[in-house]
Amino acid sequence: MTDTRLPDALRAATETLALEPGKSLAGRAAELSAAYRQMTPSSSAVTDRADIVAYLLTRMPATYAAVVSVLGEVVGRVADFAPKSLLDAGAGPGTASWAVAESFHSVEAVSLLDRNRGLLEMAGELAAASPNEALARAERIGGSLVAPPVGQRRFDLVVAAYALAEISDTQLPSAATELWERCAGVFVIIEPGRPRDYQRLLEVRKALSSAGAEVVAPCPHDAACPLPEGDWCHFSARLQRSRAHMRAKGGTIGYEDEKFSYLVVARPHLRISPASARVIRQRTVKKFEIELPLCGPDGLETRKVAKRDAAAFKAARKLDWGDAIG
Repeated sequence: MTDTRLPDALRAATETLALEPGKSLAGRAAELSAAYRQMTPSSSAVTDRADIVAYLLTRMPATYAAVVSVLGEVVGRVADFAPKSLLDAGAGPGTASWAVAESFHSVEAVSLLDRNRGLLEMAGELAAASPNEALARAERIGGSLVAPPVGQRRFDLVVAAYALAEISDTQLPSAATELWERCAGVFVIIEPGRPRDYQRLLEVRKALSSAGAEVVAPCPHDAACPLPEGDWCHFSARLQRSRAHMRAKGGTIGYEDEKFSYLVVARPHLRISPASARVIRQRTVKKFEIELPLCGPDGLETRKVAKRDAAAFKAARKLDWGDAIG
């Protein structure tokens, strides 16, 4: 698992904010972590600047790591994709936009959409510190994902990172479809790696497929999810903790693992190459073989790679949870 860290400019900006006087960041961070576990919308949990700074220190690094991981799938599976315009839907402090700016230097215009004015203002403040010109002059749009106030504009890349979790079950399919209508190329959705959020993501997948979207990742097929009831597909990204991050969360370990679920879909005109199979759990390394739990076109399988097949065994040792085969 590759460690991910915030870009230097973003890391420096957040650590400077952490020095501002105010209520204990550790206390605010604990409250926000509890709100996240209770699925409280950020618009309700984040109410003032001190809350926002605590949010930056506790949730931004994890969100960034998850987005970077998923964008790696876009880079590897959508041929010649060089987006020029980005809609960061439910942008919060603009975390996904920073990840996109690192992954796609082709982006020339960034639009940040969020209904929380405080987070949106912070997104603009942080973006101004970016060396990336498109991000530094990002457009800020106040409004809901249910009816995004962007008119008939379409964007090459639309990212909704930890944003649809705040949409009600009844509004979710239409909100996702509305964002898809604003997408001219690739639509990336990332949600917490919890059973509830994964089940909702399956509903989104169904709605988007009906609207003509083609699945890029993580699924290696367009069929129904083969996982049994009670199980859910999720992955993990490892992030490096800064000193400020560790202080805010009371951590003693220099890294954190973020669990997430995701979906990437694309317009049919793009050339995509879905994985032939994907590792959906931690592999099991035994003395004479490695067991790979996979999801493939024919459903679930456990592939056993014998040590006597030296080349295949060496390749299997390099595979991690979430990695694609082919």
